[in-house]
Amino acid sequence: MPEIVTPPAPRTRPGFLGRLHDWLPDRVDLRVKIAAWASFVLEVAIVGTGGAVRLTDSGLGCEWPLCTPDSLFPTAEQSYHSLIEFGNRGLSFFVGLAAIAVIVLISRFRAERRDLWAMAWIVFAGVLVQAAVGGILVIFHLHPNMVAFHYLVSLVLVAVSAAFLVRMGQPSGPRERAVPKAVAILVHITSFVLALTVIFGVLTTGAGPHSGDPAVTLRNGFDATVLEHVHSWPAYALFALTLALLVISLANNLTVIRSAVIGLLAIELVQIAVGLYQARNALPPLAVGVHMVLAAVLVAACTVLVLRVKSPAEQAPLPADAGASS
Repeated sequence: MPEIVTPPAPRTRPGFLGRLHDWLPDRVDLRVKIAAWASFVLEVAIVGTGGAVRLTDSGLGCEWPLCTPDSLFPTAEQSYHSLIEFGNRGLSFFVGLAAIAVIVLISRFRAERRDLWAMAWIVFAGVLVQAAVGGILVIFHLHPNMVAFHYLVSLVLVAVSAAFLVRMGQPSGPRERAVPKAVAILVHITSFVLALTVIFGVLTTGAGPHSGDPAVTLRNGFDATVLEHVHSWPAYALFALTLALLVISLANNLTVIRSAVIGLLAIELVQIAVGLYQARNALPPLAVGVHMVLAAVLVAACTVLVLRVKSPAEQAPLPADAGASS
């Protein structure tokens, strides 16, 4: 008998829109994963390029919204500072492009995955906010409090992008706690202490010598030496809490969080080493930049840990007669 070929389902829309609709995935597939990972990597990368702008005194290398009154791009008459500043602006375009790609790719199954849909739009909205804040920073000559806000928003976007990576690998539906209640509370305390560590670190940087431009002398008014010590207190508490989580997860065979805890602890060890080095060597720009990027990676790792506390709830099997009747 000749093989019976099932005809393709008719398009819901004619022409280009119909072809686009058919091309878009109806579930999380390789295209969604690639776009989501690209978005996450770019969110971390722009933290690094933003740090480079500040630490090389390139914060006012370009005007806003153009680089010069007559040119969108740096000109030959400008210094390398304009190239660094414009490079950061250029990367922000690709950050936005990746965010749009994620939104488009999950749009077909947005009703089934409202969690992914919401996170994708949060990232895109955050990119728009960052673009506006970046322009305001130039207009207001790199006010340290606005620079701090700019960095903190970047960390929030890194966290949301990391959460997207975790959730896209899990089915939709209700979630239930996968670890004992005491362990879940300890994880959330750890994330809170990380937030304190980041905030005090941002305040320390805002009081330090790296203003983003030699002509900018305004700092946030705090004593940087004192803040260095204050910043270290929650940092060491974070390390102790993570170490306790590792011991508990190993002793109780909590495999659902064990790898996340190990990853978080490893990043903390590197971050502590870099922090001690920069504090004892008069804050060299490269070390400060590495410290900033590691903070973003640390936030992402902690986000993964927090989301591992819960896992998709097991669905009760249908009764045998219900399955037969359907």
